[in-house]
Amino acid sequence: MTWADWHKRSEALASEAFIATRAGQADQAVTLYAQAANAEERALRELDRSKARTLGVTAISVVSLWFKAREYQRAEQLAFSILGNEKLPDFATTDLRTLVQTIWTEGSKKRAGVLFLPGQVVVSVKGGEIITGGAPLDLIVDKVQTIQSLFYRTIEFVKGMPHRMHGGPIREVQEACRPWLFQAPAGSYQFSVAIQEPAQRDFFQDTIKPDQIAWHFLEILKATVDDERQALEAIVPDKQYRSTFLRLSRNLAPTGRTFAQMEVKAAGESSGVVLMPESRSTINRTLREQSKPLEVEGEQETSITGALRAVHLDKDWLEVAVEGKTVHIGGLKDTVDDVIGPMVNRQVIVRAAKSSKDKLRFIDIELDE
Repeated sequence: MTWADWHKRSEALASEAFIATRAGQADQAVTLYAQAANAEERALRELDRSKARTLGVTAISVVSLWFKAREYQRAEQLAFSILGNEKLPDFATTDLRTLVQTIWTEGSKKRAGVLFLPGQVVVSVKGGEIITGGAPLDLIVDKVQTIQSLFYRTIEFVKGMPHRMHGGPIREVQEACRPWLFQAPAGSYQFSVAIQEPAQRDFFQDTIKPDQIAWHFLEILKATVDDERQALEAIVPDKQYRSTFLRLSRNLAPTGRTFAQMEVKAAGESSGVVLMPESRSTINRTLREQSKPLEVEGEQETSITGALRAVHLDKDWLEVAVEGKTVHIGGLKDTVDDVIGPMVNRQVIVRAAKSSKDKLRFIDIELDE
């Protein structure tokens, strides 16, 4: 059999494994991934090594498949043997190093004595002020906090909990599904996130598969940045949750000044959800379509750019410092803590409705990075 024959067989088995994973048949999926990895390794042996790009793609695929089959030692050994090939293209070297670090992370998780839900999410930030292995601290802290909020919101959503307006997630959620941050190899600036397994096995309803939390997270994130409103509405029917997911995703998306791109993907996958400045524009367009029209005759929409100095959600107002003056804006209503909280003392852009008496009513807010 040729490389193409073995590769085609591997793809078919991997597709079956993916379907089994989605159906919650974890053991069957692991078996199928192992069979797919065996086929892809045979394809690698049959490959003409002068075809550098095909070599790189196949190498990434086979190591990734052994990782998904939970054959971590075999995946690591194979990755190191391939990394020694001088014909390996740069993109494959980068991805294989990422996979090796992911494999090491799995070992660290086992040694920690803490159980984690299957599915680890890898986040990479690129361009702008980002350098290899380094990034501005405030930028990364902000993005990590936003990702944590997205994970908690995903868990609350799949559990069918009421949409939370103020404060953080309840203690039960925080203690049961605690996000952990893991180091990822330097390439741009990368880190990975895993969710601690709940101590109580009945934390999730019978209809919810806890091993798919990471998949739900990625599915929701992808839907928010795609210009397909109906797809997002199908995945997140609740309007309040949908609005919050959109705003949190926008907080992740770059403006293009500080950094250029963020990619969020499942560990072991070669690609995932990519957020770029265009993603922020797409989300803004979706939010504008969902926002209510101006309510009072004579109101005109205006934009205020400045530093967010104060927020009082209970009293329904915020204040922005603009060129030494304080601008007071009321009518926050549906604004939630974990969207606006991280923006305090940061440069923001506020959309507001201005009345004939120069009063400002809040419409939307986003970071001005």
